[in-house]
Amino acid sequence: MKYTKVFIESFGYELAPNVVTNNDIEEKLAPFYEAVGFEKGQLETLTGIKERRYWDEDHTLAEHAAKAGKKALAEAGIPADQIGALVFCGVGQDGFEPATSCAIANSLNIGPHAHVYDVKSACLGMITGIVQVANEIELGNIKAGLIVSCETAQQIVDSTIDEINQNKSIEFYKDTVATMTGGSGAAAVLLTDGTLGNLDTPRHSILGGVVKNAIQHHGLCSWGFEEKGMPTRSKVIMRTDAQGVLENGLDLAAQTYAQFKKEFAVTGDMPDKIIGHQVGTIHHHKVFERLNLSMKKDFSTFPFLGNIGTVSLPITAAIADERNFLNPDDFVVLFGIGSGLNCYVLGVQW
Repeated sequence: MKYTKVFIESFGYELAPNVVTNNDIEEKLAPFYEAVGFEKGQLETLTGIKERRYWDEDHTLAEHAAKAGKKALAEAGIPADQIGALVFCGVGQDGFEPATSCAIANSLNIGPHAHVYDVKSACLGMITGIVQVANEIELGNIKAGLIVSCETAQQIVDSTIDEINQNKSIEFYKDTVATMTGGSGAAAVLLTDGTLGNLDTPRHSILGGVVKNAIQHHGLCSWGFEEKGMPTRSKVIMRTDAQGVLENGLDLAAQTYAQFKKEFAVTGDMPDKIIGHQVGTIHHHKVFERLNLSMKKDFSTFPFLGNIGTVSLPITAAIADERNFLNPDDFVVLFGIGSGLNCYVLGVQW
């Protein structure tokens, strides 16, 4: 996929208000730690994450996603009625029906002719939404689209902590420790064809990208019901074969990036910067090592925000831009591997 008239106009994001440290989580894991002889510090050693954030208990995903969207619209100076599509891309939703995007669109006063829908692709939801909206803009169907998401982690983390303490098994801990990295946040990305808003404001051209899947590995990471299907009495659980995800994800990443380099003539010292989905230290370093990329090109947020699912990549790009890590004319790669397995690589001329 290649684009000639699709631009990242602005970002918006919301940080959840409650900081949760590893110590807070490991205090709750005390029964398990005592049973197996673990000392505090295991989580940071395994993940490189120091803290993450949670929302207040009384909240909806739609309200925070709408706040992020409002910031993106205000930053670009584009009225909500000019948005041709609003897409909500979270792993979580406020309910099975209606689409969470409907509440967000209503809150933002999105016009009656806009496409309003949810899209899901595990942690790659927002980059999937970006591609879908970019396609619509490139085809000339719309002039602007808003991609939003919000993730919440407290419920599944607390539930998994209870399971770990009940099982008191190191093997079970291995299947669930990835859940402990979860954080909460909201983000929005506003795309246009370059004809709207403040034309003097710097915008970032999406050149295109590559997608590949390895769907034979779809069972390596799951967040859903303990029983098959959607039984009414089943408990919601999360399980991750972290090693399997890492090994097969690296293979998929290498294939996808190789194709991207070929199609976009990436040579020499390119790209200038890389913004990736944020998982943890081991995953981050292994990806850069496998793709033969310098860590100097990286901007990380996972040590203090954790893994915010779909929000991780765009919120990292937004903060990197705020802190002038991303410079005008940088060739920036947006890169993610998600459960399924799916992989996207997008090139952006900053």
